[in-house]
Amino acid sequence: MNRKRDMKRRKGDSSSPLPVTSSPLPEPGTMSDPGPGYIHVYTGDGKGKTTASLGLALRAVGTGLKVLVLQFLKGPEMTGERRAAQRLSPELTIRPLGRDGMLAPGDITAEDRVLAGEAVREAEREMAGGRWDVLILDELNTACALGLVEEERVLEMMDGKPDNLELVLTGRGAPEPVMARADLVTEMREVKHYFREGVSAREGIEK
Repeated sequence: MNRKRDMKRRKGDSSSPLPVTSSPLPEPGTMSDPGPGYIHVYTGDGKGKTTASLGLALRAVGTGLKVLVLQFLKGPEMTGERRAAQRLSPELTIRPLGRDGMLAPGDITAEDRVLAGEAVREAEREMAGGRWDVLILDELNTACALGLVEEERVLEMMDGKPDNLELVLTGRGAPEPVMARADLVTEMREVKHYFREGVSAREGIEK
């Protein structure tokens, strides 16, 4: 194909316009019932755990489901997903529940422990409230692996999940009992990553 013609078409050549369609989001509860909710665990050392959960959230919102993402260990920095949630509110809500800055295993503070405990209690309240169809507990696995949240507390939340709620736990280091209790477990494995070449996190891609 002629390259100039191809570029013209990509830019929106008026002689062959691409169809543009738009439709409002379905009203919550108007789509078919997805049936019983299951428990997902996304873990492993590779990139993509939070990303996978946000893809599920986007699909759920597109079918009229209401989604809450509670972000353990993540501070109030404005990210691409939070900006997207503002556009998709109230169907999609994202609440960061950690402190400012990056949390390293050797840099855990008393504040981190307090915030993790508060985040668990908020997760339990929201789970019991019946407002959401999908609840994503982002980085809960990591909080558990770091000793900020007790493994038994996570198992209790899993056991207490309402039947119609889809529950997603993300983060590396998911304990074996948590994975055993889940209905779906995906382990992300790093094969290659440009971070190893010194590439920093980029807005819109990693944050």
